[in-house]
Amino acid sequence: MNGALSGEDAPSVLQLVATVLFSLAVLHTFMTSYFQQMAHVFPRHSGVWHLLGEVEAVFGFWAMVLIVFMALYVTPESARVYLESRTFTEPAFIFVIMVIAASKPILDFSGAVLVGMARLLPLAPPNAYYFTVLFVGPLLGSFITEPAAMTLTAMLLRERFFSKQAPNSFKYATLGVLFVNISIGGTLTPYAAPPVLMVADRWGWDISFMLTTFGWKAALAVFTNAVAVTFLFRSYLAGLKTISPGLGRLDVPWPVVFVHLGFLVGVVIASHHIVVFAGLFLFFLGFAEAYQRYQSRLILREGLLVGLFLAGLVVLGGMQDWWLQSLLAGMNSTTLYYGATLLTAVTDNAALTYLGSLVDTLEPDAKYALVAGAVSGGGLTVIANAPNPAGFAILRNTFDDGAINALWLLGAAAAPTAVAVVAFQFLPG
Repeated sequence: MNGALSGEDAPSVLQLVATVLFSLAVLHTFMTSYFQQMAHVFPRHSGVWHLLGEVEAVFGFWAMVLIVFMALYVTPESARVYLESRTFTEPAFIFVIMVIAASKPILDFSGAVLVGMARLLPLAPPNAYYFTVLFVGPLLGSFITEPAAMTLTAMLLRERFFSKQAPNSFKYATLGVLFVNISIGGTLTPYAAPPVLMVADRWGWDISFMLTTFGWKAALAVFTNAVAVTFLFRSYLAGLKTISPGLGRLDVPWPVVFVHLGFLVGVVIASHHIVVFAGLFLFFLGFAEAYQRYQSRLILREGLLVGLFLAGLVVLGGMQDWWLQSLLAGMNSTTLYYGATLLTAVTDNAALTYLGSLVDTLEPDAKYALVAGAVSGGGLTVIANAPNPAGFAILRNTFDDGAINALWLLGAAAAPTAVAVVAFQFLPG
């Protein structure tokens, strides 16, 4: 089903329909704030408008349309076979890691560590903590995976800096830096960033290669973006209340923290084996219920919505290889870099690098350009990088109408993306 052509070069009707639906889904993500506003204008049908305004439901909705069309146009059996040919390990993993990483013991432990690091900086406490979260948090993505780092960083930002009263300019600028830094911050190792993971084994990229080719550039760009946004909003940050003693104090007993950290590490290690990490997650839920007095609300709803978003992207994205692969194969390394950066805004960067890895004629510089471009553009939109929906789900309720404007996000991410472009395109090595 996936990739079947009706002629030598011509796409099939099914592939064309899938591409149209994919385009509609991308367009839909830019219109969610409009649908949220419509819920207030037409309260009688507010439920439908709110559903259409849920970014996390967008790709799941259009994926359902594709499967229904496939069942009617071909056969129900063909639709079932296509669904079973898709791999949903990543959506399931991100759901699990979101819930565990956002649990109170993990958040309290991470907050205490980052507060301790922030106190070493010669800055006002709120400024130092804000910078530390946006610098250290994304780099953790190279070790505990980008989805876990996104969840931790977004939760810490929401706990301390994001609120309905915070200026929109501050929230969008922070969100743009967060998304870009998470996308590039996972490139210090070959196993943590989804677009790198897709090609690392096939191309023989080990941790030494990643550190020397990508990692130091990514760390420099993450640092630059964190410094720039902290400096830009230094007056606003300095006017916030000093960090409360409770933020740096760990009230959860150490044995409970260690158990939660153990679950987190176990799920990260078993990230490619859904049976293993799903089993660990069930045990985690049991432990959290047994020691409920040390827990806050688990973000099960938010995690499930993000899982739905990514699952829909897997279903719709699986039918886009007929045009993406040929497009990538026809570019030189420079064009490929900038093309990948822009294409990432409208398709998941992991899908982009996977399709590129199937092109056997790619030279080493083209391979670098493809992956570097994919991670550089990973903060431009919600769909650009798999962890983005997690951060979106955690932070969106602090924005007006509970919606994040896609165009404002694109604008806010432009400057930090430019920093990433300079790092990956113009620094030597």
